[in-house]
Amino acid sequence: MNLKLDTLNKKPKLYHVAALSAGMLLVMLLLFCLGGEQEMRLSCLLLSLFFMLVTVLLIRAFFLQIRYNLYSYNTIIYFGFALFTLFISLTYLPLYFYLAGVPQDSVRSNILSGLLGSAKTYMFVTFPFLLIFSVALVVSNVSLIRHEGFRVVNLLGIVLAVLLIGGEVVIYTWDFYVSGSQTEVMIHDMLTNFVAAVYLYFECMLLGTMVAAALAARYEPAKDKDFIIILGCGIRKDGTPTPLLRGRLDRALDFARAQTEQTGKAPIFVLSGGRGPDECISEAECMRRYLAQQGVSQAQMVLEDQSTDTAENMAFSKEKILSLNPDGKVACSTTNYHVFRAGLLARRVKLRAQGMGARSKWYFWPNASVREFVGLLTQHRVKQALILAGLIVSYVALTVLLYQFY
Repeated sequence: MNLKLDTLNKKPKLYHVAALSAGMLLVMLLLFCLGGEQEMRLSCLLLSLFFMLVTVLLIRAFFLQIRYNLYSYNTIIYFGFALFTLFISLTYLPLYFYLAGVPQDSVRSNILSGLLGSAKTYMFVTFPFLLIFSVALVVSNVSLIRHEGFRVVNLLGIVLAVLLIGGEVVIYTWDFYVSGSQTEVMIHDMLTNFVAAVYLYFECMLLGTMVAAALAARYEPAKDKDFIIILGCGIRKDGTPTPLLRGRLDRALDFARAQTEQTGKAPIFVLSGGRGPDECISEAECMRRYLAQQGVSQAQMVLEDQSTDTAENMAFSKEKILSLNPDGKVACSTTNYHVFRAGLLARRVKLRAQGMGARSKWYFWPNASVREFVGLLTQHRVKQALILAGLIVSYVALTVLLYQFY
C-alpha cells in the first residue's frame, strides 16, 4: 500500500477543535436563551455545519497522523469518531428544513432531542453493518474451533458478536416504551443514554481499530531497511516453527531478498523471542535454525532470546539494534492482525519500526483481531477514560437540559 509514513516530524493536534467546540457552545447557549423561532432553526443549521467541520478536521488529522505515526491510538480515535460526527451533521441538515414553521419550544426540544438521541440513532443506523460483522465473527469462530480445537480464547469473536447484537437489542427494548412521573422518565432516559454513550464509544473504537489495523497490515515498508525484527510466537514441540511463525519468517525473507535485489543492501534479521515453559528451545533459536536452512548467514542474524511478550520484543530488540547501528532503519515482521499493536508497542519504547504483515488463515484472522482489539483497550487507560467520561457527561447533561424545556 502506497502510504507515506514517518514523513512528518510534528504530531497533529486538535486544539482548534476544542476552541471551536467552546465557541459553538457559547453561540448555542445564546441562541437557546435569547433566540426566537428563526434563531432556533439557525442553531440547527449551525450544528450541522459545526459537526461537518469537525468531521473534516478529524479526517485531516487522521491522514496527518498516518504520516506522523500510523501506530497510534489517535489514528483509531480520529477515524472512529469522524464517522459519528459526519452522521450527526447529516442528521441536522434535513432537520433544519423540517422545522420550518414549527413552534419555538418544539424547535428547541427537537434540536436537543436530536443531540440526545444521536448515540442511539447511530447504533440503529449502523446495525446492518454490525449484524453482518457479527455473523462473520461467529462463522469464523466456528471454523476456528473445528480446525484448531476448543479453547476459551477461541470464543472471543462469538462473545464480541453477542455483545454487539445484545447491546442493540437491550437499548431498543429498554427504550421502546416507558411510563411514570417526569422524574422517573428522566432517570430512565438518563440511564438509557448512559448505556448508549458507552456502546457508542466502543463502536467508534472498534470501527477505528478495524481501519487502522487494515492499513497497517497492508502497508509495504520502503526497501531501505538496516534491520528486520521478526517477532516470535509459539513453536512446535520438536523445535520447528509453527505455520504462524513460518509465515512471519517467510514474509521477512521475501522482503529482504527483494530489497537486496533492488538496492544491494542486505538487512540484518533481529530474531526476537524467548523460551516458553513448554518449549525445548527459544523462539529466537528456532528462527535462527529456519533461516540458516534458507541460506541466511550467521552474520546476518542477531538473536534476542529473553523477551516474553511483544512489549519486551520491542524493548530488547531496540537494545540490540542500538548497539550495532543507532541510526539504522527498522522494519518488523509479524502476522497481519498483529502489525498495528506491534507498531504501537514499538513506538512506546521510541523505536520507529515499520510493520509488515504475514498472511494468516481466514478463520484465524477475525478471532485474533478481536484479541488484539481487547489488548488495545487495555492500553492508554487515562486517554480512553477521559473520552468515555466526556461522552457520558455530555449525554447525561443533555438529558437534564432537555427536561428543563418540557
